[in-house]
Amino acid sequence: MDKTTLGSAAILGIRNATHLTINQLGTIFYISYLVFEFPQNLALQRYPVGKWMSLNIFVWAIALCCHAACKNFTGLFVVRLILGMCEGSITAGFMIVSSMFYTRSEHTARVGYWFLMNGTAQIISGFISFGSLHIHTGGFEPWQWLMIITGTLTLITAVLFFFLFPDSPTNAWFLTDDERAKAVQRIQENQTGVENKHFKMEQMIEALTDKKTWLFALFAALDNIPNSLTNQRQIIVSSFGFTPLQTTLLGCVDGVVEIVTIYTGVTIASRIHNSRAWVAIAYFIPNLLGVFLINFLPWHDKVGLLFSMWVSGIGTTGFVLALAWVSQTTAGHTKKVTTNAVMLSAYCVGNAAGPFMWQAKYKPRNHVPWIIIGICYVTCMLLLFAIRVLLSSENKRRDAEPLDDAYDNVFVTKIDEDGKRVEVKIPKEFLDLTDRQNRDFRYVL
Repeated sequence: MDKTTLGSAAILGIRNATHLTINQLGTIFYISYLVFEFPQNLALQRYPVGKWMSLNIFVWAIALCCHAACKNFTGLFVVRLILGMCEGSITAGFMIVSSMFYTRSEHTARVGYWFLMNGTAQIISGFISFGSLHIHTGGFEPWQWLMIITGTLTLITAVLFFFLFPDSPTNAWFLTDDERAKAVQRIQENQTGVENKHFKMEQMIEALTDKKTWLFALFAALDNIPNSLTNQRQIIVSSFGFTPLQTTLLGCVDGVVEIVTIYTGVTIASRIHNSRAWVAIAYFIPNLLGVFLINFLPWHDKVGLLFSMWVSGIGTTGFVLALAWVSQTTAGHTKKVTTNAVMLSAYCVGNAAGPFMWQAKYKPRNHVPWIIIGICYVTCMLLLFAIRVLLSSENKRRDAEPLDDAYDNVFVTKIDEDGKRVEVKIPKEFLDLTDRQNRDFRYVL
């Protein structure tokens, strides 16, 4: 919700008050996100995940409230920089915790459930924006009230997060000791371990030399060039001829579309075996239809253009499935952290580049930006297909290999209750092996 406040604030008057373009502010945020993404992932490995995210949410909330005090480029530059820095911990942290608590068969749906809250946020934000337009106070504009209200909500969330969000199954406050042990045992089938606080350089190198890392990264970059619509959507809808009040309420429909499409997409992908790529590709097709209609429908057809905008948001499901997929096909904690950092850095590159295509010379039809968006969607569909072919061929190669017992007999020395040294065998699944080292690992498709 906090990220969409920028688009809402554009309708509520921030552009006139600060003499800035939304493109400038959107780019600042994602450049900061990009710079701090890898340090944030290293911190997520070193420190308790829940506590580190709580700290970032707290700082984020303060920075969001400070937007209301900004009157020029310098002030907004600083607060947007801080927001980007904090954002780097959230998606990566959620991906890590989701993989620690859920099996691979459950993981896709769970990632979808927390990601579709973006849609819920758009609905709530739409009503808060609508309410803000009705606040009339001297010297304090509606967009400033929007920042204060959403910042306060986030501040409350940060406190709740600190006390209630678990770092891993081993210290989840809502589980008994027996349930914690079972929670760890049940994800043994993932063959990805639970958590390892030691940074392993060899795993980082493996992540950076893995083909699928860069295919996922390229997908994330291209899929998020169109994500510049997050900040442009309400401006575009307003340009169709709707009033600020109508535009803020119509933004709620974007949220409904996102909730429904993500929920149905992850549900289908979870129920049909090895269907992630096919489902993601299918959900990109309506996006292409939306792009086509926006380019060719007559400008006076406000309703048709509006529906085309809504249809063009269905493909968000593809990115959600890719987020879950990259976690499910990467093992080894340092490798997972590195791969997440690369993918989310590419996500930042796409988001930072996207705003530059929304230029005044292309208005009002914006044909050039929409053509670029269409090309990005087609390329993303091809990349998903390529990733599936790559992982499927690797699975077949491993099926043909002889049994690998290199890590079947690994022991550690422990001191028992009587003070004696005993050797305990560690199952392969908990050795923090990478997907390349563990030849029993099979990639989900």
